[in-house]
Amino acid sequence: MGKRVLVILGHPCADSFCGALAGAYVQAAIRAGHEVRLLRVGALNFDPVLHEGYNRIQPLEPDLLQAQVDITWAQHLAFVYPIWWGAIPALMKGFFDRTFLPGFAFKYREGKAFPDKLLKGRTAHLLVTMDTPPWYYKWVYRMPGVHQVRTTTLAFCGIKPLKTLMFGPILGSGLARREAWLKHAQAIAER
Repeated sequence: MGKRVLVILGHPCADSFCGALAGAYVQAAIRAGHEVRLLRVGALNFDPVLHEGYNRIQPLEPDLLQAQVDITWAQHLAFVYPIWWGAIPALMKGFFDRTFLPGFAFKYREGKAFPDKLLKGRTAHLLVTMDTPPWYYKWVYRMPGVHQVRTTTLAFCGIKPLKTLMFGPILGSGLARREAWLKHAQAIAER
């Protein structure tokens, strides 16, 4: 029996290579019998700035309310995003700031140092593009844009990251290399 899969495209531009990876993942997951939804962060209408931090939660726009419905619906999530300046794009960070809120993604309890993880039971794949060679990003930069999503966002909320694929360098990559990367994305989506 298939899973409910939500693919979140964190690149602001849908016709980017990240968009192609997200599309390949969606197609392969559907072929494998999964029920799939695609959320394009760049197409959502929302203010990405959390103006008052968590002191006062600003009302969620309809697109963010629907994103929370989709995240709640999903058993598995796939995040597809580029690394810019070593981290995730500002729009994706704004999406996390505005959507993964206290009471939805986590909840602090008085007297406890760590919050309850409200999104437990879900798994995730990360498909990450970069212009830096992935080995350099891993061993020299220590993967801040991957750790930020895997550990301090998803795991913090109870989502278990299963696999991270890093594709790069995108700059100067040829058609054959990109097609191989798309097949790699399809292979993990079919599992």
